[in-house]
Amino acid sequence: MLSGLDLEYWLVNHPTIRNFSWRPGKTLGSSPHFLFFTILSYLFSTFILPHRIISSSISPQLIKTISAIHNIFLLLLSFIMALGCLLSTFHHAPHLHWIICFPPHTKPTGPLFFWAYIFYLSKILEFADTLLIILTNSVQRLTFLHVYHHSTVVIMCYIWLQTSQTLFPAVLVTNASVHVLMYAYYLSCALGVRPRWKKLVTNVQILQFYSSFVVLGVMLYYHFTGSGCSGVWGWTFNVAFYLSLLLLFLDFHKKSYGASSINKNKLAVKSSKPFFSLQENH
Repeated sequence: MLSGLDLEYWLVNHPTIRNFSWRPGKTLGSSPHFLFFTILSYLFSTFILPHRIISSSISPQLIKTISAIHNIFLLLLSFIMALGCLLSTFHHAPHLHWIICFPPHTKPTGPLFFWAYIFYLSKILEFADTLLIILTNSVQRLTFLHVYHHSTVVIMCYIWLQTSQTLFPAVLVTNASVHVLMYAYYLSCALGVRPRWKKLVTNVQILQFYSSFVVLGVMLYYHFTGSGCSGVWGWTFNVAFYLSLLLLFLDFHKKSYGASSINKNKLAVKSSKPFFSLQENH
């Protein structure tokens, strides 16, 4: 078992973490060109590649195994990122005000920005979520919400680092914690166990957006009543992004868990069992 001091070393004070520095154009993934081509490649592979040829060449059992490994890895990574960022905040925040509002001209260095960088890279890794949907032929799960979320969240994380954006630690810890729950659900599905708390995952995702707006409001107060906060123009992008995601998730919640949707699903189960299985497939 790791002690508190061991955790502090491996997640906060390890030289690689403590000495991290985001250097535009030098750090891996730090150029606008990398960001552009990464998102373009994701969209191309999602909409252009011949999915049927790819999916038919891999056995369902192998896809299940890949899915389980993918979900275990992201579950553990999400937990480590949340814990690492939380511990880094406690150890490096000079005061509570600093957590809500980075001082102007804050440099993107140190443990907090290391975890922001890992989080940024993890969002690229999460593109594999879409690949797994394609491989299982679950086309109906390839929604606008899914593709929009995966492609745009990478931009948000890039802006965090590029602008030393205020508030990203709170968003990182919250989002990574939600993803622990989400990937635990997906892992259970990949292992053939269908949890009954699917709706909880969506509800928690929606709750994180509501809480984000509350904290963003507090940040604005500090920004306009003090000397300002770092990365405010990046914050404006986040507001638009969070609002769009909130509206899309609320629409998804209504369609998935509304009365008409429940009745439709019951009818689908009675009339077509294979259709139901496809709908519920990870």
